[in-house]
Amino acid sequence: MKFLPLLFLLLLNTLHADELLDAYKKEYAFLKAEKNELQKRLKSEQTSQQKELSKTKAKVNQLQNSLVSLSNNSDELNKQIEKSSQMLEDKKSNKEISSSVVLQAKSLLNEYNIAVDDSKDANVLAVMTKAFNDTAKLYNKLSSVEKTEGKFYLTDGTTTQGTIIKVGNVAAYGITNSVAGALAPAGNGEYKIWNENASEDAAAFNNNNKIRKNTKVFIYENLDKDVEYKKEKTLEETIEGGGTIGYIILALGVLGLLLIVVRVILLFNAGSNVKKITSIVVEKVETSDAQSALEAIKSFKGATARVIKATLRNINKERDHIEDIVTENILNESSNIDKFGSFVLVLAAVAPLLGLLGTVTGMIATFDIITEHGTGDPKLLSGGISEALVTTMLGLVVAIPLLLLGNLVSGWAQSIKDSMEHSALHIVNIFENKKAR
Repeated sequence: MKFLPLLFLLLLNTLHADELLDAYKKEYAFLKAEKNELQKRLKSEQTSQQKELSKTKAKVNQLQNSLVSLSNNSDELNKQIEKSSQMLEDKKSNKEISSSVVLQAKSLLNEYNIAVDDSKDANVLAVMTKAFNDTAKLYNKLSSVEKTEGKFYLTDGTTTQGTIIKVGNVAAYGITNSVAGALAPAGNGEYKIWNENASEDAAAFNNNNKIRKNTKVFIYENLDKDVEYKKEKTLEETIEGGGTIGYIILALGVLGLLLIVVRVILLFNAGSNVKKITSIVVEKVETSDAQSALEAIKSFKGATARVIKATLRNINKERDHIEDIVTENILNESSNIDKFGSFVLVLAAVAPLLGLLGTVTGMIATFDIITEHGTGDPKLLSGGISEALVTTMLGLVVAIPLLLLGNLVSGWAQSIKDSMEHSALHIVNIFENKKAR
């Protein structure tokens, strides 16, 4: 009996298993159908997307090709624009150059009364062609020799009428019955006869002869300004150009030369009779005594005589003492022998320094004139420049001879002192030798 419920449960489970199996089969079939449907839809969608992608790629390629073509066209257009701009700039530049040439031609040709049309409506090419033709004719005219009748000034300021031979527009000669020579600008377009003899050259041009060698000619730039006659500067004018400092340098130079002359006289007196006095004393010392030698030279004057006399008066003393006396007397005489020597050398050193001072003041004056009047007139600058250069020259002219003569005279003075010392010691030696015998 116990197996009946179990059997019942077994039968019941068997019935439920069959139902579940049927349900699972149905569900499986449904899901499989759904899967197939989804796969079809997926495949269809992929195909559609592939077609769209292909179309899009084709469109992109087409657009890229169009972009490249447009870029190439753009580059070509930019090059054409750049070329056109360059051509435009060249035309502007050429126009400016042409206008500048026309203005220059007008400026230059107006001096010779040749008109040049520089108006805005003028044909630039025609104007330039006419200007070049006029210039060529003017060149031929200016490079030729032309004779005209006219007046020119003589060297004394009077005017005369004669033949003026123009050599281009840079030189001219004037010929009259009494005067012939080169012409120089006299200002305001007039001529004056130059103060150098060029009569033969003027005659050669007047007779159309062959140009001579070493032709004398006065070359000028224009006839607007009067040219001063060439003249040699005198010594007084040169010194005057140095100004106050120049005169001071010259005064120092004169003073230095006077001192040298005075010193030469002093040295001549100091060094005179050295050999004569020495020979007299030596003879007296050898044949007699020192006192007789002192009496023999009593009448002699001068530095040498005083040194020898002092030596003879003390010749009986010790040798060292005698040498001290000789040295002391020579030192006493040195004040006269060396007189003015150092001062002359100081003047020789100061003179070039004053010349340098004059150079500085002259340049300052020149710069002041430039500041006030500019550099248009060189004559205004010549004063300061002349002072600057002349003072330097005067300083060297004074310093060089003073330095040379001062040192020569100093050497002479030293030789006199040496000869005095040598004579004194020679006398002492003779006296001692005699005493030793």
